[in-house]
Amino acid sequence: MRRQRPEFRRPVRRRFSNVFWLTLCGLAVLMLIVLLSRESTQPRSRSVLSKSSYRHDKAMEGLNVTAEMLNPDSITRQLNDQISLAKAFVVIAKESNNLQFAWELSAQIRNSQILLSNAALRRTPLTLRESETAVRDMALLLFQAQQLHYDSSTMIMRLKARIQDLEEQMSSVTDKSNKYGQIAAEEVPKSLYCLGVRLTTEWFKKPDLQKKFSRNAQISIKLKDNDLYHFCVFSDNILATSVVINSTASNSLHPDRLVFHLVTDEVNYAAMKAWFTMNSFRGVTVDVQKFEDFTWLNASYVPVLKQLQDSETQSYYFSGSNDGGRTPIKFRNPKYLSMLNHLRFYIPEVFPSLKKLVFLDDDVVVQKDLSGLFAIDLKGNVNGAVETCMETFHRYHKYLNYSHPLIRSHFDPDACGWAFGMNVFDLVEWRKRNVTGIYHYWQEKNVDRTLWKLGTLPPGLLTFYGLTEPLDPSWHVLGLGYTNVDPHVIEKGAVLHFNGNSKPWLKIAMEKYKPLWEKYVDYSHPMLERCNFH
Repeated sequence: MRRQRPEFRRPVRRRFSNVFWLTLCGLAVLMLIVLLSRESTQPRSRSVLSKSSYRHDKAMEGLNVTAEMLNPDSITRQLNDQISLAKAFVVIAKESNNLQFAWELSAQIRNSQILLSNAALRRTPLTLRESETAVRDMALLLFQAQQLHYDSSTMIMRLKARIQDLEEQMSSVTDKSNKYGQIAAEEVPKSLYCLGVRLTTEWFKKPDLQKKFSRNAQISIKLKDNDLYHFCVFSDNILATSVVINSTASNSLHPDRLVFHLVTDEVNYAAMKAWFTMNSFRGVTVDVQKFEDFTWLNASYVPVLKQLQDSETQSYYFSGSNDGGRTPIKFRNPKYLSMLNHLRFYIPEVFPSLKKLVFLDDDVVVQKDLSGLFAIDLKGNVNGAVETCMETFHRYHKYLNYSHPLIRSHFDPDACGWAFGMNVFDLVEWRKRNVTGIYHYWQEKNVDRTLWKLGTLPPGLLTFYGLTEPLDPSWHVLGLGYTNVDPHVIEKGAVLHFNGNSKPWLKIAMEKYKPLWEKYVDYSHPMLERCNFH
């Protein structure tokens, strides 16, 4: 078969021609896109840069930063750094009593500051030539300070030592303050001593007073009448007791139904009788006794009196020599062994004919009628008291030693504490439950002072555990002798208690609360005027 001529032959296909042209077109389009994107991004990047530079300028303007300060070779910044370090070394040099070196540093600091001030005034940077001497002299002094071990680590050690020294001084001053405050609280003011002496003299000089006190038969009937409102106060402070009675009478709706039973000691017995015979309180009945007349109050029955005969107890409370003086002075206050303080645990024996009674401390002021206390149902309990456990500070674990197994096994550490000072006692239940016997048990267990250390409240918490009915807090407001109390709480309070060292009759009293007490003192009374009460 013959081959055809070339012009009649079928043309050969080029397989890659289309692919090539498509690729070429794609590259062209891609390059066009790249060019367009570059043109569009260039103005935007310029705007971003301009914005950031603008913000930087504004920040620099706000901080008042100059170009010289940003210069790493700035003489001004070098001088400022030297001055800051030198000021720290001045303090350390003074602490080390190197006053000469401290003076040299201070003088060089002034020279450098003058250079900086002159440069600022003329508005030109400091030159190396004019500041070379100042920089060199300061550098020499700083090097000398380092040679004297005024470096950072030494400075820290010195400051730590100084802080420790100051803490020790503060602890010593606080301890002295507590001791002097305790002494001031325990001291009898001259005016009170004067009043006692004058009243005692008056009692023995005037037989009429004695007759008036002894011949009133109606009083003896009232002392046993359980239909009346009976109060007791155990105190050797004549003026304080007078304020308690006067304030109660002044705010009572029926003062003629009030009977006050006062118990004092032999020393103040005549003075107390004289004062309450000479003065009347709106018809209130007042009886005065001395605890030395209670024949049942002896060492064989009362653990506190038994402890007083112990030589170790006497040394602990009256000299403090058995522990090198380590025991705080407040724990060694002899008043905690005073029978006037512990007599509250013997109320049924002191008043055998009474069924219900309100106990008041001599550092309270009454500003409401208290007759409502006698209508309160104690629900079979012995003691009606205001609880003080709004904070953890006043729970049982604060007052008692819970490391002792006897305490730990009998009492809940989170049990709510309460306050002495205004208490309603059901004496019928007291006798039935032998509460005084419970008190004797715990007092004898604490002969070595391992259950508690201070006061009559801890044994009271043990004695009346499970026998206390909580009262409304407004009946008894505490804290006026040591802390700030909410004025609204004071206004609503029936009995205000100046518990603490700052008693209202002392010079260390809290001035803002003193008027609450003083308004029941008649400073125009002849006896008070003679003894300079004011």
